[in-house]
Amino acid sequence: MKSKLIQNTDLITLLIYFLLVAAGWMSIYSSSYNGSDFSFSSRYGKQLIMILINLLFLAGIFFLDGHIIPSVSYYIYGFVILSLLLVLIIGDKTGGSRSWFVIGSFKLQPAEFAKLATALAIAKFAGRDNFKLMSNFKDFLILSAIIIFPALLILLQGDAGSALVFSSFIFVIYRRGLPSYFLVIIFIEILVFISVFFVSLNILFIILVTGTFFIFRLLGGSRREMLSYVFYLILLISAGLMFVVFMRKNIPFHIVLTVSVIIVSFIEIVKSFRNANFKRFFIPVLLLFYMGSAYSVDYVFYEVLKEHQRTRINVLFGIEKDITGVGYNVNQAKIAIGSGGLSGKGYLKGTQTKFDFVPEQDTDFIFCTVGEEWGFIGTAGVIVLFTVLLLRIIKIAERQKSVYSQILGYSLASVLFFHYAVNIAMTIGLAPVIGIPLPFFSYGGSSLFAFSIFLFIFLRLDAERDILFS
Repeated sequence: MKSKLIQNTDLITLLIYFLLVAAGWMSIYSSSYNGSDFSFSSRYGKQLIMILINLLFLAGIFFLDGHIIPSVSYYIYGFVILSLLLVLIIGDKTGGSRSWFVIGSFKLQPAEFAKLATALAIAKFAGRDNFKLMSNFKDFLILSAIIIFPALLILLQGDAGSALVFSSFIFVIYRRGLPSYFLVIIFIEILVFISVFFVSLNILFIILVTGTFFIFRLLGGSRREMLSYVFYLILLISAGLMFVVFMRKNIPFHIVLTVSVIIVSFIEIVKSFRNANFKRFFIPVLLLFYMGSAYSVDYVFYEVLKEHQRTRINVLFGIEKDITGVGYNVNQAKIAIGSGGLSGKGYLKGTQTKFDFVPEQDTDFIFCTVGEEWGFIGTAGVIVLFTVLLLRIIKIAERQKSVYSQILGYSLASVLFFHYAVNIAMTIGLAPVIGIPLPFFSYGGSSLFAFSIFLFIFLRLDAERDILFS
């Protein structure tokens, strides 16, 4: 039995994993090396200890009975939820976030394990034979709660970056039956949020109204229904503008347009309920959602986000420059990566990292060390390794007979992609700095353990891919 498990284990994925872990440790060693003798009390020494402990855990997972993993999925999820609640009370506050349990000289971050626990719970719940995402509203609500609840607890800790990672599970839900137009709706919502920073609400709302009608027609909505909505909307807007001119009020056009949309939408919603016409109901609800979200951007930006988070977004969009404050990390990261050139300065020869110009250079900004010392060739190599690992995981997920294993594979691929894509993007200034580690590279045991256990659980199930786990 054991020999069959070893024979069925995906060796290519294992090789990529060990290459990434080895390259990660070398980067941590380089970024924290100060010329002194090797010490296990240093950051690179502690990371090496954690890697060795991690290997023992992974060996234990490999020899587990595969049926145990699905059977304990909900228990693991419940335990992690409890730890997320507990860390809010007794956790150590670091960097503005109360996210850590302190155990001697080591720290443990439950948020890293919450992604794995959530994936296990999703696989258990959505892997049922009678699971119906769109036809059973109860299933949709429970699945949403499984994802949202830990994300909210992490958000309460002050760790918005880790909470945002849970949005990647949308791709898992998509694979379990979420219609494609939901992804389009979410993508447009992201565009709306970004557009508020560059376009006036007048122009944005005109685009939204036009775009919503276009989506309605793509979904097969009738031309007559669309023209009816347009006619009443133009009529109300005209009446509203005439009122503004007559009363000599200084009311922005977007307010007139919003009031008109609300009135017509209410009429259309009532009609849609009477006729049981989903597509007719879809137009006003979607339009009101987008317009409401545009108005909410100011509230979220100024009331929900912290000052440093607002500054990071402004710096990212070029609205303001702050290379000595919040933008310092990204600016120094760009300098470090750019100075590496094509082939880099050589291992242990990076001046930006050696003299601590880049803050958090062995955690969130570990990619800078790779860029400076190994240049474009090194960074491209790391990206290729992550991409091949991602594609390999998806390929392995596709060959599973068990829906449970398949969902777990999609979850791993989604979370892994979010982490490595966003981490690298924020390092080179293409995304705001949200403080998430680069898997297998960044210093820290929690991230290393969580991603390694996640990967090896999946590989363990794949070794028995012909078995229907549930």
